[in-house]
Amino acid sequence: MGSLTCTASDLAPLLLTTTTTTANATAIAEFLCSRFTTISSKFSDTTYAIDNTYLLFSAYLVFAMQLGFAMLCAGSVRAKNTMNIMLTNVLDAAAGALSYYLFGFAFAYGAPSNAFIGHHFFGLHNIPSLSGGDYSFFLYQWAFAIAAAGITSGSIAERTQFVAYLIYSSFLTGFVYPVVSHWFWSADGWASPTRHNNLLFGSGSIDFAGSGVVHMVGGIAGLWGAVIEGPRIGRFDRTGRSVALRGHSSSLVVLGTFLLWFGWYGFNPGSFLTILKSYGEGGTYYGQWSAIGRTAVTTTLAGCTAALTTLFSKRLLAGHWNVLDVCNGLLGGFAAITSGCSVVEPWAAIVCGFVAAWVLIGCNKVAEKLKYDDPLEAAQLHGGCGAWGLIFTGLFATEGYVNEVYANKPGRPFGLLMGGGGKLLAAQIVQVLVVSGWVSATMGPLFYGLHKLKLLRISREDETQGMDMTRHGGFAYAYHDEDDPSIKPELMMRRVGPTDDASPAITTP
Repeated sequence: MGSLTCTASDLAPLLLTTTTTTANATAIAEFLCSRFTTISSKFSDTTYAIDNTYLLFSAYLVFAMQLGFAMLCAGSVRAKNTMNIMLTNVLDAAAGALSYYLFGFAFAYGAPSNAFIGHHFFGLHNIPSLSGGDYSFFLYQWAFAIAAAGITSGSIAERTQFVAYLIYSSFLTGFVYPVVSHWFWSADGWASPTRHNNLLFGSGSIDFAGSGVVHMVGGIAGLWGAVIEGPRIGRFDRTGRSVALRGHSSSLVVLGTFLLWFGWYGFNPGSFLTILKSYGEGGTYYGQWSAIGRTAVTTTLAGCTAALTTLFSKRLLAGHWNVLDVCNGLLGGFAAITSGCSVVEPWAAIVCGFVAAWVLIGCNKVAEKLKYDDPLEAAQLHGGCGAWGLIFTGLFATEGYVNEVYANKPGRPFGLLMGGGGKLLAAQIVQVLVVSGWVSATMGPLFYGLHKLKLLRISREDETQGMDMTRHGGFAYAYHDEDDPSIKPELMMRRVGPTDDASPAITTP
């Protein structure tokens, strides 16, 4: 919104009349300008209030995705490990909050900074500020950070020590993820599209809501954890054939999927950070609020297309309709569209979702061949589909939307297939390679070190019995209640079987 200004020196000459002296005109002008300035300040305050309220609401939606992660993870593991995986999801949020508050936010957005890492606002010192934003911005970014940690926890589920979760979650949210978000989202980052000068390939890498920054980071971290730990006991038989270790509750998986779907409307549209912004001269129906609505539409179409593509593809490949595969396909479509959701047409989102479904199916086939075990397919879904999302943006980003969303440099490159040349696609490929290399170079050694220190994987006995009983004091589900009279011995039903006595003859009158 443009600023409204009023000066008495400009207004006073307009108030001069034959009956008004210069002194009176100046006094009237000063009075009117003071009232006008007050009104202008109120408009400015209202703008900030609306934008902060929008950002806080988006932060709440993204945080609600933690509940979706928890339900999805719980339903995807066996019942004997339910309490463990639920506790790790709580831990991701709790440990992530402290590490991101102390270090992560400063590393990500501590401006002014260098192109590699931020170095201001540790412990939110000097927040709120013009360069660091308000508290709502911190809350929103924290919700993103713990989402990355939640992705990783799914890959190493059912066989990881509790202390390993504490260590990797704090390290990921406090250092690994913030550095990546600084590179691509901070105005000082070397590959950021909002950088003021020296843009990568004249464009910067467009990862609007985090196909690479969030999903690839979490997926690749989980990949290394699962590779170093090895598969769960019984996941592959002695001949190397895959054995399905199915989760115990499809209902929880579907519930978690819908909660994640709901939260994605804060994840993608919320990444605009503000809503009260007009495109052009103002006074029209079209503005950032329209772009936010379009982003919600592209997000929806990509996820739904991926779900339907997975449904029919798996029907042809496996011979049955599988709700679990459909849920993963839906989430794969969401992970892919997250990069370009704000800069592509709705029809392009359908293309994104269709390809994302096949990327996920292909990654799962490769994982099975390599005897890679990921209970939630997190590395394949978030890593594979996230990488496809970055490439998709380099192919389908439209000129008009790119210049609206990233207005700091008019005439920037856009999608290759939309006539924008290959510079944006090159920047997207660089992001795929750099994120893969950075996460591998940091999380790989961390998991390997935990493995060598015997802090990573639980014992064979604990894994066989289930961590709920051996590590957490009991099962998550109460299969019976000792106070229930229906199961007392005198009322319990006995098995009735055949006896040696001949059955009495039945006579008819």
